[in-house]
Amino acid sequence: MERYRTRPAQYGPRRDRPGSSLPPQMGRGAADGAVRRPKQQRRTGAVRRPVPESAPAAGSMPNPRLTGLGSGLFCAVVMFLLGGVCALLFGASLTAYGVLFLPVCVLTAMWVRRGDLMTAPVVVPIAFVVGLLPVADSDGGVAGRLMGLVTALATQAVWLYGGTLIAGLIVIARRIRLVRLRRAAGARPPV
Repeated sequence: MERYRTRPAQYGPRRDRPGSSLPPQMGRGAADGAVRRPKQQRRTGAVRRPVPESAPAAGSMPNPRLTGLGSGLFCAVVMFLLGGVCALLFGASLTAYGVLFLPVCVLTAMWVRRGDLMTAPVVVPIAFVVGLLPVADSDGGVAGRLMGLVTALATQAVWLYGGTLIAGLIVIARRIRLVRLRRAAGARPPV
């Protein structure tokens, strides 16, 4: 059975006791055995709302925060599209595909949110394989496509390892920075 809320939500700490975030106890032990309830105090203070963040400057880079799944989808879709572009414009050049893979690795590692940092070095190699599908040579059929994919992976392993290493280094640097910020915030004396 569902219980519905009968009171409106209260925002912020109560003002009747400074420093306390707990509501006051009900009056007990009245002479007639009745329970006294505290009177509702009316708030006269203005409601504090968070200040909206300013819009990014016109020349600055976008700073999205992707989840682990979002970064994997971003990386895989972009690499598949870049693989198609390489197949159309560069004649299925694996070197051009490998060069285009490196900036995607950097963006994926920079845009993944803090809680999902360790997913970036995992999704980058998977996206490399997904992007190879339109670029890899195929003699026809599933077996030919699979053989072309394995051959492309073997010959372009330098790009794969390089992109994964770049993503890993960026993630490690971001993680070290995050740990230092947390330690610095914890070391500050309470105000």
